[in-house]
Amino acid sequence: MSMLTEGQTIELKREYVDDIKKTAAAFANCDGGTIYIGIDDDGSVCGVPDADATMLRVTNALRDGIKPDMMMFVDCRYTDMDNKAVIAVSVQRGTARPYYLRDKGIRPEGVYVRQGASTVPASDAAILHMIRETSGDSYEAARSVNQQLTFAYCSSFFQKRGLDFGPQQMRTLHMIDSDGTFTNLAFLLSEQCTHSVKLAVFEGSKKTVFKDRTELSGSLFEQLENAFDYIDRYNRTRAEFRGLDRLDSRDYPVVAVREALLNAIIHRDYSLSASTLISIFDDRIEFVSIGGLVKGMSLDDIMLGVSALRNQNLANIFYRLRLIEAYGTGIWKINESYSDTSVKPSIMATSNAFKIILPNLNYAKEGGSKTEEARRPLTNSSKKEERIEAVVSLCRKNGFVVRKDIEQTLHISQATAILLLREMVADGLLTKKGAARTLRYYLTEF
Repeated sequence: MSMLTEGQTIELKREYVDDIKKTAAAFANCDGGTIYIGIDDDGSVCGVPDADATMLRVTNALRDGIKPDMMMFVDCRYTDMDNKAVIAVSVQRGTARPYYLRDKGIRPEGVYVRQGASTVPASDAAILHMIRETSGDSYEAARSVNQQLTFAYCSSFFQKRGLDFGPQQMRTLHMIDSDGTFTNLAFLLSEQCTHSVKLAVFEGSKKTVFKDRTELSGSLFEQLENAFDYIDRYNRTRAEFRGLDRLDSRDYPVVAVREALLNAIIHRDYSLSASTLISIFDDRIEFVSIGGLVKGMSLDDIMLGVSALRNQNLANIFYRLRLIEAYGTGIWKINESYSDTSVKPSIMATSNAFKIILPNLNYAKEGGSKTEEARRPLTNSSKKEERIEAVVSLCRKNGFVVRKDIEQTLHISQATAILLLREMVADGLLTKKGAARTLRYYLTEF
């Protein structure tokens, strides 16, 4: 009879069983311990029939069945107790926790810890704590909790840019770590990525009335392309005639939109769960990314083009894909695209968020003198008559009109539309019914 009893750091096994892997992983995840094979639960020594075969079986099981590789923390040896062969498997606390069963992954079914004399599944909170504890401050370098990742979109994205994408490239790009496990960087570029971008379009310049909204998830490359396409649908092209020449201008410089979007995706803090927010108003677009400035950086540094990367490996991938030309040039490009305009982009930063605001250039052109325009009565010009005829025609077609219809049909500002409708009501051409959001204008019946 041995003097050993099961406890926090001791496990007794009569013979080899596959559950030894769970106990070994639990010891590596906690404070270490020893598994004795050949001793019954009551402490009586029964021994093992073939010590060499048992040791080989144990080492193969731990090497092949547990990730990351924990064998440098394992000592499997033969010992003699009561003239019987006993195998002692000593496991030290590992440095790459959590250790998990290869076929289960980094989740409670695959990660085990010790509670007294028992081996039990770890909680989600305990798993995240181990990851943070052993990965330092870098989110992208930490092992992904989800190891069942797919990369179809990412692979296609690389191929479209003439770059190879396979296991070797993933290791070089730090998507797979030295233990062969996926990092959080891989998670961000996989179809399984749960971090999202939320986009919303508002009526007017306040967050009161939604016109449209969407939420994008999946690979950051997919989010990038879909977010850009979504914004581009609302980045209208407006025409201005100078003599015989037609000059087209976008509401927002495409370069500015691109750089603001890339900034929001590359530099956000993915250790936080909140979404990246993009809000489109009549007069501006706001890009809000979670996570303030990198420690040690100021807003003045950013404006000067100084770059300190929160996600170094993610930025390196975007650089290799030629999505960014050089670190620290994004803000400069945004400002440069507004260099000859009367309105300028603005940047704000708090300890937890970073915001870029792009003003609508065409709104600024139309609305720069809105107050003056609103005070000025419409003259009895041919332009006024054309506008009245257009309103009457639209009214006959639809049965009624609202102010927004007039703005979009005639391509005029809100102030001009209000004044036109007011004068048509005063002249008896239109009759208004309802108020606020239900306000409609009908042709006056004579």
